[in-house]
Amino acid sequence: MKFTLSWLKDHLETDANLEQICERLTAIGLEVEDVDDKAAYKPFVIAKVLSAEKHPEADRLKVLSVDAGPDVNGGKPLQIVCGAPNARAGLVGALARPGDYVPGIDVTLAIGKIRGVESHGMMCSEKELNMSEDHNGIIDLPEDAPVGTSFAAYAGLDDPMIEINLTPNRPDCTSIYGIARDLAASGLGTLKQHSEPQLKLEGETSVGLSIDLDDENLCPGFGLRLVRGVKNGASPAWMQTRLKAIGLRPINALVDITNYMTFDQGRPMHVFDAAKVKGDLVVRRASEGETILALDTREYKLTPNNVVIADDNGVESIGGIMGGEHSGCDENTVDVLIESALWDPINIAKSGRALGIITDARYRFERGVDPNYMLPGLDRTTQLVLELCGGTAAEAKVVGYKAYEPKVVDFPFAEVKRLTGLEISSDESRQILDRLGFMVEGSGERVSVKVPSWRPDVDGKADLVEEVMRIHGVDHIKPEPLESIGSVNGKILTTLQIRTRTAKRALAARGMLEAVTWSFIPEAQAKLFGGGAPSLKLANPIAADMSDMRPSLLPGLLTAAQRNADKGLGDVAIFEVSGTYENDTPEGQRRVAGGIRRGTASINGAGRLWSNGAKGGGKPVDVYDAKADALAVIEACGLSMSNVQVEQGGPAWYHPGRCGTIKMGPKIVLGTFGEFHPKTLSALDVSGALCGFEVYLDAMAEPKKKATRTKPPLELSPFQAVKRDFAFVVESTVEAGAIVKAATSADRKLISGVNVFDVFEGASVGEGKKSVAIEILIQPVDKTLTDEDFEALTAKIVANVVKVTGGVLRA
Repeated sequence: MKFTLSWLKDHLETDANLEQICERLTAIGLEVEDVDDKAAYKPFVIAKVLSAEKHPEADRLKVLSVDAGPDVNGGKPLQIVCGAPNARAGLVGALARPGDYVPGIDVTLAIGKIRGVESHGMMCSEKELNMSEDHNGIIDLPEDAPVGTSFAAYAGLDDPMIEINLTPNRPDCTSIYGIARDLAASGLGTLKQHSEPQLKLEGETSVGLSIDLDDENLCPGFGLRLVRGVKNGASPAWMQTRLKAIGLRPINALVDITNYMTFDQGRPMHVFDAAKVKGDLVVRRASEGETILALDTREYKLTPNNVVIADDNGVESIGGIMGGEHSGCDENTVDVLIESALWDPINIAKSGRALGIITDARYRFERGVDPNYMLPGLDRTTQLVLELCGGTAAEAKVVGYKAYEPKVVDFPFAEVKRLTGLEISSDESRQILDRLGFMVEGSGERVSVKVPSWRPDVDGKADLVEEVMRIHGVDHIKPEPLESIGSVNGKILTTLQIRTRTAKRALAARGMLEAVTWSFIPEAQAKLFGGGAPSLKLANPIAADMSDMRPSLLPGLLTAAQRNADKGLGDVAIFEVSGTYENDTPEGQRRVAGGIRRGTASINGAGRLWSNGAKGGGKPVDVYDAKADALAVIEACGLSMSNVQVEQGGPAWYHPGRCGTIKMGPKIVLGTFGEFHPKTLSALDVSGALCGFEVYLDAMAEPKKKATRTKPPLELSPFQAVKRDFAFVVESTVEAGAIVKAATSADRKLISGVNVFDVFEGASVGEGKKSVAIEILIQPVDKTLTDEDFEALTAKIVANVVKVTGGVLRA
């Protein structure tokens, strides 16, 4: 939002200087983004040409003798070489002297010689001073222009321009009047009260007007007035100067008036050439495929989502955004229709985005204009038209407009202290709200506050506290250090949050990449992985193939891996730690760590290496890669691995002979892993060597609280550890894990580890039998073990294994 200082002072009576105004604007939340104080124009002075003689060496150049006043060159005339065709004796113009920077040509002047004649300055054109594109001659001022004085002050070029960065919730400050109102409320001057227009109205607006919409909120009101007999020429110099200063190009008086109202009052207006309007005007939705040639000379294709103003010719304007070229006003306009309407902010924003149109009108309407100013804005615009263009105004025609009903907020003054920490008396709070235009009713510490029509952003008491705080001064809030804590804090994250982070780090450390997949999957995939319940179907899915909440992370990961493979990245290892859904209750949402490996993306490396087997193709991933990933997550989450059991078999989407289930005790399932069933891969249209896992982080028990928060001291045994090997012949159905568990439980104090290092099946061990060899690590704690100690421990190990598995020690 741009405005000049003089324009602001049209509405604000203040003695504050530019710096003070800018500081206060930022302090009350209207952040100043840029200030152009027009310092570049200050050096130029008004000068008079005393004589203009032909240059002795150039036909098109003249040697001027220029009087720049008593303060320049000691009052003596300056010699200047000039090539302007209008240079003559008696001309009064703008002089730039040596050392002055000329912005239009980006040059700092110096004394120079032009065809052998010294030149001590330059008589400037409008283009050279960035005033316009005119460079056909030097500036020609009236004869009575005061020689020797500042040209910038005389031409109004010394008016500083201020630009503020408005937040979307401040539509009231999209007008210069609204900015002045805020500054006055902050104590930086007095808001000027302008008298209401006194219009002499004759006749009625003869053009019919109606609203034909299925939703009245799309156009809550529309005002139209006919002004006959106008003369549409150039707007006055003061208006053109102000519009140019904020970057607008003057067009003609009628159009310039609407632009002036947009910035001055925050009230976008539009004018139609009444002679070009055929029949009545109607506000309606556009028909599919309708087009309009807009004022920017571009043609736009419309849809029923766009609200338009149309007549018998078709669409004449895109409501609240841009008018049409056909009904625009030009120098031939005699009768003009002035429009002042209200539009739905959301529809304006959507239409503007869809059509790709950015205008000052759209900027204001999509934030919300003052509904109470619709008719006063029409009167004010009419007054300007009559003053600048003449004519006779008719009675306004208004449809759909309803009086503004102010929002009422119950406001306890104590909220100011509670929300800001500032000690502001209720009297001061009341005065601030009054100055901002809020109507405070009631007495005591709790009042009712009516919100003014120009503040659609204020809804509740917290918004009122913000108003009081910003006007009182945010700088009054004293910074306070955080409260000092004398002891170490307890954990901030929940156990589940900690395990989520830990699982991600553990899988990333194993060479897997994190993926984020959709929480919704097709119904067929949901049923394939145990889901598809009616309670988990989406009422309004974003796509037909995203109809169900996922029961597992694996479908999304599998399809993601296939997409990578289709693009030439066949060896992928990806994981996700997120939610799955068993039912529509909070308990039915689970926190799961899942991952898959494809191709040769094992933890031991992948790709074309000479050490990876025949032809360097690498070993395909298998069930053991998935098992290792799953166990790594569980171990990283802090569970004791001695209590974790792995059982053969798993869900139906895994290969029945190449999958497993991880349990804690007989009932608690911690996760599953395995290679995928060919039918599962076929149903998902996925191919390749694939294995995967899922670990249920929420199934893990909470860790037991320890008596102390510090770790116990590290105790290392001074005695040498000893390894012993055992081989047991058991039934082929006996799991190796059962043997490991039985051996471990023989003496948990001495036995620190048990590993399976060989499994053998053959005729030498008997039909239906197998030999499982284990390595046991024995760590003495308080003494060196004797032969008798080892024999006793061996006997206990063998007895335990035989008792649990029914096997025998292999000879």
